[in-house]
Amino acid sequence: MLLYNVTITIDRQLHEEWLQWMRQTHIPDVMSTGMFLSYRLCRLLGHEHEDAEIFTVQYLVEDMARLRRYMDEFAPELQRQHAARYEGKYAAFRTVMEVLG
Repeated sequence: MLLYNVTITIDRQLHEEWLQWMRQTHIPDVMSTGMFLSYRLCRLLGHEHEDAEIFTVQYLVEDMARLRRYMDEFAPELQRQHAARYEGKYAAFRTVMEVLG
């Protein structure tokens, strides 16, 4: 199993609206691709960014083949939608982790 981890830093003034959009639209759209088994949405505590909030969305995926399919077929459009909505108000980076236990 793998975790596809997306870390997002979002302007503090927008974070409540962003969370609502993520919960109601973006995450359901990602999950509807059928590539992921589950997800977890987390908020980073105790960070140094006074003007932003930091969140992670961790998607559990069975194997690298499914993750690659997601990245090739679905991610570009979903990321474009996020970028269009929050342009200049966020930063994101993605990592992949192996689940060991």
